[in-house]
Amino acid sequence: MASEVQTPKMEGDKPSQRTKLRGRAFYESIGSPKLVLAPMVEQSEFAWRMLSRSFLPASEQSNLLAYTPMFHSKMFLEGPKYRDSHFQPLKSAMPSPPDTYHISQLPDSERHLDGNPAFDRPLTVQFCSNDPDDLLGAAKHVAPFCDAVDLNLGCPQGIARRGNYGAFLQETPELIGKMIKKLDEELDVPITAKFRILETKEKTLAYAKTILDAGANILTVHGRRREQKGHNTGLADWKMIRYLRENLPKDTVIFANGNILQHDDIAKCLEATGADGVMTAEGNLYDPTIFAKPPSIGEEGREYWRGRDGKGGYRVDAVFRRYMDIIHKYALGQEPPVRGPLFHPDDPEEPPSPPRDEDEGPPRKRQKQNKPEKGQLKNPNLTAMQAHLFHLLRPLVSKHHNVRDALAKCRMGDIDAYENVLKLTERAVKEGIQAYERDQASAQTTNSAKTNSESAPEGAHDDTQEEELDPYESSLATVARCKRPFWICQPYVRPLPKEAIEKGSMQLSKKEKKRLEEQEAEAKAVGLQPEGRVEKETLETKTSNGHKVEGTTVPVEETQQEDVEIPKEGLVCG
Repeated sequence: MASEVQTPKMEGDKPSQRTKLRGRAFYESIGSPKLVLAPMVEQSEFAWRMLSRSFLPASEQSNLLAYTPMFHSKMFLEGPKYRDSHFQPLKSAMPSPPDTYHISQLPDSERHLDGNPAFDRPLTVQFCSNDPDDLLGAAKHVAPFCDAVDLNLGCPQGIARRGNYGAFLQETPELIGKMIKKLDEELDVPITAKFRILETKEKTLAYAKTILDAGANILTVHGRRREQKGHNTGLADWKMIRYLRENLPKDTVIFANGNILQHDDIAKCLEATGADGVMTAEGNLYDPTIFAKPPSIGEEGREYWRGRDGKGGYRVDAVFRRYMDIIHKYALGQEPPVRGPLFHPDDPEEPPSPPRDEDEGPPRKRQKQNKPEKGQLKNPNLTAMQAHLFHLLRPLVSKHHNVRDALAKCRMGDIDAYENVLKLTERAVKEGIQAYERDQASAQTTNSAKTNSESAPEGAHDDTQEEELDPYESSLATVARCKRPFWICQPYVRPLPKEAIEKGSMQLSKKEKKRLEEQEAEAKAVGLQPEGRVEKETLETKTSNGHKVEGTTVPVEETQQEDVEIPKEGLVCG
């Protein structure tokens, strides 16, 4: 694959040439990032990208390549409201049709959030599509504001089957080739692709070669098949990614996707697959600090907590605070409120203050919400808040139902309500840490009172605890490894499909069934769907047709309407 191509660029009134890099040359030009934030439907928006980057040292933030949420190419191209409600690189609307020269003349003060060179790069914009012209038209709108455009070939959901995109293009490799080739030849920035593995390594290799030969500059390989979703998600196959690494051209840039639950998994994945970078979606959704190395012992500060067993993580109240400050500063364009220091167990004791009614949740009387008026653009950073916080606070809200209920009542744009949830969260974290400290002090007193004769003989430990479990057969070891106190960011470990069946006869217990039903009901109660949500939007297109009137052809403009299914937050599309 060639490493560069010359593409025209306008400077003043004269056309000039700029170099469009390809393949590994392009990858190196954006810093050879090894950390990759996955595209997540309405969940990898600007504010979340900023939050994820914020835990890296400033000098390392360019080592994180972030993807936007997946956008629908036809809606993005033909729907101005959809386009401007999902991607906001300028303080004004994006010019349509795209005007690269006009954009190049804008002062930096006109740059807004998405793709801002000052703080949102490197950035890849992802589209789903099944039409080369739609994909190119949509991609041209975003090209001035990103480093690359990605084609989604991994969405396994029913909406992708009905819309004929994502993983359901596997049966039409010719169409995939046409879309990638068109963008490779006509777009100013590189085209990349994200796909899922097929049934065999031979089929997967042939599929990857088709995508690569068409002009894809980076291959992101999700190590799961199309049918692996929902309760049948299972584990990603890192060996398949290693096979591609060893059988594709050596200069091919490959990102590995799947099985990233904690920071240490990133290095394990790089070593096991030989990939250039590691992408994570759900791991980041539950723990946006996943890309950051833990601080050294003794340097935890107030944001990071480490237990007596050495296990630790970033506190959810600290992450929540950072998130809210980003919302204030960038999404709302105002200074964040002045906040006191987070609780630390070494702080001097304060006299307990009487609880106030307003701290126990939003007022019972429904207040006027700051809902967008009809025709007003939605702020993608505000619409994603509730779903993000339910993911982040999942362990905490299972114990502190007042936090869960307060968060469930929050409405888009009601920042005061979210600030109230933050206060409740900080209180719950403080109580949890205090209880932990008391329990540890009590246990230490009890242990010191024991005599040496009561200790177990040397070598007499429980071998069952040390038995290494096959991660493809049991999730118990993974749960034990990832489990943290409720006030710590931690991944959601999905049960393996095989654990639902033992020797072909095991079924879920009544208790487990009831728990799963309660979790699904809880998600639905706050407007979330356990397997994601789908909405229909009407796309209007205008066409000009000629009609003859008294022998003369008169152009007549006609409006056509088409209902398009749009994936919403919670839907896994990769």
